[in-house]
Amino acid sequence: MNYYQYTILTSPENIEILIALLSDTNFETFEESEQGFKAYVQEILHSPQMDETLQTLSQDFAFQYSYVFIPYQNWNEIWESNFQPLIIEDFVGVRADFHEPNQNVLYDLVINPKMAFGTGHHETTHLMMEHMKTIDFQNTKVLDYGCGTGILAILAAKLGATRLQAVDIELPSFESTIENCIINEIYNVKAYLGDLSKIHSKQFNVILANITRNIILESLPALYSKLVPKGLLLISG
Repeated sequence: MNYYQYTILTSPENIEILIALLSDTNFETFEESEQGFKAYVQEILHSPQMDETLQTLSQDFAFQYSYVFIPYQNWNEIWESNFQPLIIEDFVGVRADFHEPNQNVLYDLVINPKMAFGTGHHETTHLMMEHMKTIDFQNTKVLDYGCGTGILAILAAKLGATRLQAVDIELPSFESTIENCIINEIYNVKAYLGDLSKIHSKQFNVILANITRNIILESLPALYSKLVPKGLLLISG
């Protein structure tokens, strides 16, 4: 799948609100930096309205933007040139298979993102992983909704979850989840390609949903129905 990558240069105080406003459009993933952020939209969802929205927002917020087309075959090169290992305290480290192992963490995850989003670098994923440290996953049934690379399902499995399901509408995410589970020697994650209707099981102890805001809001009743009483729904987007 092809993407358009928008680079928005703005002051730090504008970043959060601009991301919030753009998350209501077809932009689906954001990467923050000190100079602003990058926003990604699938080629099939890209339209002149994206630029119209940005031009309207520029009347209230000072920023500059540009965009480039990213074809599928270039995605690995882009990630490999920019992907640096991530360390979250002594809890978890995230790296690609071309990096040296993380020695001083409890859990060393190998995540090869390819075209699927979710390396832990994005703030929403980072926060999910930090909070997972506080959850007792021992012998739990877990759903990773919008699994991306499978990073949250893999971490949950390493934290003791015994029955895990992961689902994503994107084929690269589905394939990446399977590949990353094998790389990390995780064999109790069942991956599905599709939307939430693919998950027929209920009675999940924990549901992890790191996905876009609109999809979270649309899915809340269905997600709630799949939880056990007093189950945990951890969301970020």
